[in-house]
Parts: sequence; structure tokens; C-alpha cells
Amino acid sequence: MTWLMQALHVTSETELAWVIFGFCAQLMFTARFLVQWIASERARSSVMPIAFWYFSLLGGVMLLAYALYRQDPVFVLGQALGVVIYSRNLWLIHAARQN
Repeated sequence: MTWLMQALHVTSETELAWVIFGFCAQLMFTARFLVQWIASERARSSVMPIAFWYFSLLGGVMLLAYALYRQDPVFVLGQALGVVIYSRNLWLIHAARQN
């Protein structure tokens, strides 16, 4: 485990857990592009599946938590705004489906 901590430039197991969480959050956030790309390829046109917004929201919330832990105001602002936008898109999608 020491080699991993050295490779990731962390000094405690808590920091290591947060960095691993950050990597998982980034993977979740990146998965949204894969979902959108696959859906578009299958439809042979640009499509935005609802899963894109769920991956965006989950990845954004996870990255926001990581940014808050790292106390990075630029990262916090960027992710907080994204979370609002992803939530609003999901709200609009669900509202349209109820009508």
C-alpha cells in the first residue's frame, strides 16, 4: 500500500481513500460520454439518453464532494454549477414525461 500512496502523492490512508474516490468519480463522469456515444452510434444520429444526465449528476456530485474535501474553490464552483444544470435537465425530462 505504501507504493500506491507514494505514486499518488498522499500521506495518509484518508487521503488515499479520497484520491481513489476521486478517480471513481471521474470514471463515473466519463461514462456519460460513452453512454451518449453508443446511443448515438446505434441511432445513427446524435442522441442524448437519460442515462447521460444520471451519470452526469452522480459523477458531478461525487466530484463536488472530492473538490470540497480538497478545498479547491475553482473545482467546487465548476462542479456545483454542473450539478444544478444536470438536476434541472432531469427535472425537465421527468416533468415532460408526466404530461
